[in-house]
Amino acid sequence: MKGRVIFSFVALSLALFVGSAYASDYPTKPITLQVPYPAGGSTDVGARIVAAIAEKQIGQPIVVVNKAGAGGQVGWTELARQKPDGYYLGYINLPHLPATILDPERKATFKGEDIVPIISQALDPTTISVRPDSPWATLKDLIEDAKKKPGQIAAGIVGYLQDDEIGYLQFAEAAGVKLRLVYFDGAAPAITALLGKHVDVLFCTVADNYSQWKSGRIRMLTIMDKERTKFYPDLATTAELGFPMVISASTRGIAGPKGIPEPIMKKLQDVFKKTMMAKEHMDKLEGAAHPVKIMVGEEFVKYYWDSFKVAQKWVDYVRKK
Repeated sequence: MKGRVIFSFVALSLALFVGSAYASDYPTKPITLQVPYPAGGSTDVGARIVAAIAEKQIGQPIVVVNKAGAGGQVGWTELARQKPDGYYLGYINLPHLPATILDPERKATFKGEDIVPIISQALDPTTISVRPDSPWATLKDLIEDAKKKPGQIAAGIVGYLQDDEIGYLQFAEAAGVKLRLVYFDGAAPAITALLGKHVDVLFCTVADNYSQWKSGRIRMLTIMDKERTKFYPDLATTAELGFPMVISASTRGIAGPKGIPEPIMKKLQDVFKKTMMAKEHMDKLEGAAHPVKIMVGEEFVKYYWDSFKVAQKWVDYVRKK
């Protein structure tokens, strides 16, 4: 028994030594940073901003790749099955990822434990927007018309049971309306559909439609938050408009497959935190209308698991309906 204890201690010490030595050399080749959505959306924009800055600090190229499909599920499945050596990382979106895992109809082949949060980058509230030529100048106008034509107004939704649909479900229940949902696998095609008059109203985040609003191509009706955002200072919140419980947002951050050695994980956390706190990163994110929210280590891990509780509520809600 004593011999086994000594052997275990030696084995553990050797593993820690090897892990530390490996981390001191890491990285020795390019790092992949996967985005589970099409190019051009808010997650993709944020990833490319952080990658361009972080690679200067870590000493190797950080290559952003897009693995779109099934509202993020294709990318997260790919991320979960990667070798945990720190060379393949990916963006996760909350509560999107938990909803994918918890919804039995999605038949996810990975669990929440298979993906490990590293650091968050943004917390991006959902908005409701229309075209400038829309007959609805206010949220009240939309609600009144939707009550007259239940199920007839087409609403673009980015992803199934993600923040935008959760925002819609809250809004529909609180306002007593029903819209006809049209799902898109990313913000870019959803916005294109709105501008092309294939849908009448769009549920998407601040960062997703900010540039379109700034150029005058869309009209904002509300933001699903308790406080106004500096990006749309004149835009009333759902709380102001009489719907204090209609609160929805997408939290985006970087994660890796389960099992990344602690020394490498620590190095990744330090590099990305330094990157995200840098003025260059803050300025570029603000320019792209990304509401910054940095959580690292245990703080982000706790937030990650708390988001499963939020997702479970709405997965159950949809299944009962």
